[in-house]
Amino acid sequence: MEIATIGYEGASVPRFLDALREARIELLVDVRAVASSRRPGFAKTALAANLASVGIEYLHLRALGTPADGRAAARAGRTAEMHEIFREQLATNEAQAQLAHVADLVREGRRVCLLCFEAEAARCHRAIVADALATSLPARVVNLASWPEDDED
Repeated sequence: MEIATIGYEGASVPRFLDALREARIELLVDVRAVASSRRPGFAKTALAANLASVGIEYLHLRALGTPADGRAAARAGRTAEMHEIFREQLATNEAQAQLAHVADLVREGRRVCLLCFEAEAARCHRAIVADALATSLPARVVNLASWPEDDED
């Protein structure tokens, strides 16, 4: 089994979609607490439509997102603090239920990819989500696409 992760920081929508198609992703699980974005095409409604246009399903699981204080720590470059705050969030009942739901989807054979903003998975909370899933299944984690700032669109 395999779990993919991807960050859209620096990506254009076409390159982002290409990366997902190349990895044969069937379901993108958005693990942002707030599924909005200043980048065109990556806010919840637009993202779901863009994904649907290439045959990829979209699921937003808010409880697997980083709380506001964790996002503030991340913006300030305090990655370790953000990870600590997120681990507390991941321990909540709602987050554990959503984590179990994703694990079930992977067990069913779905090609799942976790999405957040940060390009580097190691600096993002999605790495913690992926590691938790990988341990419980077990599964291998694959981090998709790392791109320089992309001016295409």
